[in-house]
Amino acid sequence: MTVIELKNVQKTYGKGAAEVQALKKINFKANLGEVVLIMGPSGAGKSTFLTIAGSLQRPSAGQVLIENQQVAELSNKETDALRLNKIGFVLQAYNLVPFLTVKEQFELVKRVKKQNNLDQQTLQKLLQKLGLTDLVNKYPSELSGGQQQRAAIARALYANPKILLADEPTASLDSENVTEVGQLFKDLAKDYNKAVILVTHDPRLEKYADQIFTMMDGEMIKKQ
Repeated sequence: MTVIELKNVQKTYGKGAAEVQALKKINFKANLGEVVLIMGPSGAGKSTFLTIAGSLQRPSAGQVLIENQQVAELSNKETDALRLNKIGFVLQAYNLVPFLTVKEQFELVKRVKKQNNLDQQTLQKLLQKLGLTDLVNKYPSELSGGQQQRAAIARALYANPKILLADEPTASLDSENVTEVGQLFKDLAKDYNKAVILVTHDPRLEKYADQIFTMMDGEMIKKQ
């Protein structure tokens, strides 16, 4: 089932001689239960795609639909609610709150989003799957890069979004951890019925993907 779709999406910055077309007529779909890779070099438009897919900014032209709902038709308050309830973000810098333990990261989410989070039993299963059960009282500074990445993934999934957007999730990981995280994303998509969209330039993730799109100069092509 298609959970997010972009139709002829364009994004333009600046005007006149300073005009830059960051995205050029992007057409894209992602389904629940899938891992989708968006690949390309720096400056290809991947970050712009990510922010538009995540409803952090709006396109200059075209449509973004999440569960068949046009984001452009929503008020700012409704868009905020959409991001809170249906979209999870895993950023390259992990964005864990440094003075909160792993357990407290989830409590922070619960304060912001009071309903429809994972129940405690499901959260405990997720923590076990991610190898975090014995780390819940640790601070981010006490975790390895791979452990911080898994904690960031768990925090994003705790809010129970339909769509998980990850920005360069393996940028700072060695090959062993890439294998672990890649398989993890694949398992999470299938086991929890999420659309997992990974923006990356790391070809080591390709074997875990159900769909692969390549971006270059603001254009997107689906890899066959």
